[in-house]
Amino acid sequence: MRFLTLLRAAQPEGAPSPELMAAIMKLGEEATASGALLDTAGLAPSAAGAKVALQGGDLTVTDGPFAEAKEVISYAIYDVGSRDEAVEWASRFVKLHRDMWPGWEGEVDVLKAFGPEDFPQ
Repeated sequence: MRFLTLLRAAQPEGAPSPELMAAIMKLGEEATASGALLDTAGLAPSAAGAKVALQGGDLTVTDGPFAEAKEVISYAIYDVGSRDEAVEWASRFVKLHRDMWPGWEGEVDVLKAFGPEDFPQ
């Protein structure tokens, strides 16, 4: 099963420490070596993006930045055996931030991607 995780966070003061970045890289290497992590990347602030919406038959495009206090700042795609396993990887990532970046706050959305197992044959 594949899961998309979206990390949302408000940017605290300062930058992540080199130790946190090294810990994130190590976790990513572990997840990749296990076969769980398929892809990951940081995302530019919403000021560099746009929203495309369809409402009442009208298509609108709104340039960023968006008003949300927490920006989607990165994503990861996991191929794991269960939702619980995807939640565990996401939790490990967030715990690194808690333990190594005082004051950092964020949240991860863990979303299942439809696969062949989700549709009748």
